[in-house]
This record gives sequence, C-alpha cells and structure tokens, in this order.
Amino acid sequence: MKILVIGSGAREHAISWKLSRERDVSEVVCAPGNPGIATIARCLPCDVTRPGDLLAIALREGVDFTVVGPEVPLSHGVVDLFVARGQAIVGPTRAAAQLETSKSFSKDFMARHGVPSARYRVCESTDSALAAIAAGEFGYPLVLKADGLAAGKGVVIAEDRESAEAAVRAAMVDRRFGAAGDRVVLEEFLAGDEASYFVLADGTACVPLSSAQDHKRIFDGDRGPNTGGMGA
Repeated sequence: MKILVIGSGAREHAISWKLSRERDVSEVVCAPGNPGIATIARCLPCDVTRPGDLLAIALREGVDFTVVGPEVPLSHGVVDLFVARGQAIVGPTRAAAQLETSKSFSKDFMARHGVPSARYRVCESTDSALAAIAAGEFGYPLVLKADGLAAGKGVVIAEDRESAEAAVRAAMVDRRFGAAGDRVVLEEFLAGDEASYFVLADGTACVPLSSAQDHKRIFDGDRGPNTGGMGA
C-alpha cells in the first residue's frame, strides 16, 4: 500500500513515521514534507492551498490513500475534490472543517447543540468589537480570537481593556492575521488545563484514538503569548 501524507510540520512527520512502520505499507510520500520527513519518506514539492495540484500528485504517484495533516488544505476543499474523484482520503470535508477553520462557526455550533463552552460574542467590525469590550460583558482576563486560521497564534488573553482594544486593532485594522481577522470572537476566560481527545469518524461511527495536551503559552508557568501549541 502506498500512502500520501499532506503537510510539512511535526504532526505530519509523526504520521509519516508511524505509517512507514506498518507492515502493509510499501511507501510513504509526503507533500511538501520537510527535511526531517525526508529521512523516512520521499518528499514532493507542492502548494497545499491548491487541491488540484495535490490530486495530480496522488494520481501520478498511484497512491492508495491520502492522509491530510494541516487545516489549510482542508479549508480549500481537498477532501471534497478527492472524494469526487474516487480517491480514498482521511480528513473532514470543507464544510466539516469549519469547526477548526472558523471560531465563530464552532462557537455557534456548540451553542446550537448544547455543547458546554465559554460565553462568547461574535463581532463583525472594529466598532462592534470595541463597543463590546467597553461594555465589559465578560470581565478580565478577556479572550480575543481571530475568527479564521492564524497558525495557532490568533488568540490573545487580554488582562485589561487597553490590551483588549490593542488586540482588536491588530487583528481588524492592522490585519496582522490577514482575512482571518475579518471578524473576531470575544470570549469569557476559563482557567484550567486544555486537553484534546481524538477520534476518527465517518459520519455515523467513530473510533477513539488518544488524548493529548497542548502547552499554549510560550514561557514556563503559563506566561507569555499563545503559540500554536508545544509538545506533550
């Protein structure tokens, strides 16, 4: 069995390493990969924002199935395209991936389905965000999230009104996160540990995998700005 892994980060390195050790796997190729992945899999240059290019690689290489690691190609509909062409692929459709690619979508989804989460408000403009901050609905610390994908760095925990307003201007006026900051989510701060629990699902059934914990703040003792999540 020949497998294509899409992505170029540590997650894809781990996936490629594990799959390469399976007895029924003849080869793992990775697009685009990185120097570490290149020690265990053949890496192929590509632009992960172009699903058509990824499909062309899968067809050219004759892969049996594809595993998608990062969110960006999911947000561009790579799974939808592969499925339409009869290519086996592991990953959510573009619509389902909104749970990760849009903070406002995921918060609205949780509210709609009764999934407990922090209180929140979606702001579509700078003025509405600043007005919500001035109202002090959620107190401080206040969590501010760029709505779209920001490589795990679009979240600010503001300790006061000044830093909250600065975060809004950085996202919505200065465009620090590009289109990801077109809208922001203001959220009640909840203290505690963060954990993720992973499953593989086909729409009707799921298979549990494992749990993991991100360490989001850059310095020891949960200090400093958020990162994309480091080790556990």
